[in-house]
Amino acid sequence: MSDASEGVGPKLLLTRSDLKALGIPGTNTTLLRREADGRFPRRIRIAGTTVCWLASEVDVWLAERAAERDEHVYADY
Repeated sequence: MSDASEGVGPKLLLTRSDLKALGIPGTNTTLLRREADGRFPRRIRIAGTTVCWLASEVDVWLAERAAERDEHVYADY
């Protein structure tokens, strides 16, 4: 019998809990507003009220935020 973890690749979908673990705060309303404004990747409805986000899109979004940080000076010391 094979181990259940064999052949499991990287996580493809992220839940709200996963977003919080990544340090992405926000209520459902806040995330919906960001999605509608194009400021956060759009969610995928799995079933009923269960939603998730593609990990690859969230990774790109985080990389874009890091690039903005490198280009923007928040304070002069």
